[in-house]
Amino acid sequence: MTRNDIRADELRTARLAVAVVRLNRRLRKEGAGSLSLSQLSVLASLHRSGPQAPGELAANDNVRPSSTTRVLCSLQELGMTTRNTHPRDRRRVVVELTDAGRAHIEHEVSAREHWLEQQLTQLSKDERATLSRAADIMGRVADGRSGSADRRGGGLPGTELSH
Repeated sequence: MTRNDIRADELRTARLAVAVVRLNRRLRKEGAGSLSLSQLSVLASLHRSGPQAPGELAANDNVRPSSTTRVLCSLQELGMTTRNTHPRDRRRVVVELTDAGRAHIEHEVSAREHWLEQQLTQLSKDERATLSRAADIMGRVADGRSGSADRRGGGLPGTELSH
């Protein structure tokens, strides 16, 4: 590999990182909610996977349990989550969404997906297909499976080719 090849790889990496950050910021703006990213991440995880132990939530987000504890306390104070004893192991606690938490995350997701869908419909069929494939790859990278050819998950909502 030549110096020019290395430099080209570095530029591609930087461009991708900047594009991901810019899209993430724009999607956050479109949601325009009052919760932090950490709070939204916990709500999204609970919405997607159902009640979970605090340790599971921390592991899902790749953060320290103490960080998740602070987030959970704030969400409980806002009435977005509740803590209950585990149904089979009374020594454990599980966190669940309240109706307010569920409504909040559904509104956030809906607003972001609506904006993204509007943007995607302005792209060509080939561009949407490219983004769909890129979403799969980025999902694998985010999950630490970048070397895997596994094609599960990670696709963007609204990237179906039927537009």
